[in-house]
Amino acid sequence: MLSFLIPVYNYNALPLVNELVKQCNFNGINFEILCQDDASNSQENTINQEINQLYNCSFFINETNLGRGKNINSLAQKAKHDWLLILDCDTFPAQNSFVKKYVDIISDLKNNIVFGGIIYENKKPEKEQLLRWIYGQKRETSAILTSNLLIKKEVFLQFPFDESITKYGYEDLRFFSVLKANHFEISQIENPTFHLNLETSIQFLNKTKTALENLVFLYNSKKIMKEESKIIASFEFLRKLKLTQFSAFIFRKIQTRIERNLLSQKPSLFLFDLYKLGYFCDLKT
Repeated sequence: MLSFLIPVYNYNALPLVNELVKQCNFNGINFEILCQDDASNSQENTINQEINQLYNCSFFINETNLGRGKNINSLAQKAKHDWLLILDCDTFPAQNSFVKKYVDIISDLKNNIVFGGIIYENKKPEKEQLLRWIYGQKRETSAILTSNLLIKKEVFLQFPFDESITKYGYEDLRFFSVLKANHFEISQIENPTFHLNLETSIQFLNKTKTALENLVFLYNSKKIMKEESKIIASFEFLRKLKLTQFSAFIFRKIQTRIERNLLSQKPSLFLFDLYKLGYFCDLKT
């Protein structure tokens, strides 16, 4: 019935797998759980090897780094059931009815793609993690992502993740862009997972820069249109006004000051948006 696909990178996935096994057994469903570390060389993999001792669970380690999308594609190729549930390793079901809700959806057979939602703990984290937490609370909880995503296996294999994207960032946007172009609808239900692992603000900022490099690649390759990205739409607007080089120049002047705010106790998402647009303009010019 259901194959859980869990891409792993330097993280202990055992608690998540234990919870999924418990819920699957309680509901008496036919399942498998496939986890795959993407060549992180992490000490966490010593613990993750215990996943192989659990019923219908497997843990694999890639010899070379594939990137998140290609790693999930690899897991999908291994999957034996008709439905796939993609979960990031640093998530955890918010409810003990998590699996049952998806089983009910599968039984209904009206939708090929269903997103359950991502939520964050309400407890405020340490100062060093505030940017990631605030961004997650304000932006990701209202976005559709490829974690906690139920999808028919035949649909996924026909339209997998774009394997030209090997770095972090915007693989979700490209994935959904292809699905929508092929007239698939993504339904959303209230069946969230908690996002547990909060990077430090500096780690998140560096990952954002890498993601923007990916976005430039997708934009240059005409794989993402302006209607699908606010950053690209804003860049196109500035380009019509012939202000992209000026925007990049201003960004370089104020970049350090904005970063001070983003790494502070009161990071501004407005400044974060300006930062991303400015960095994108700088990359393009």
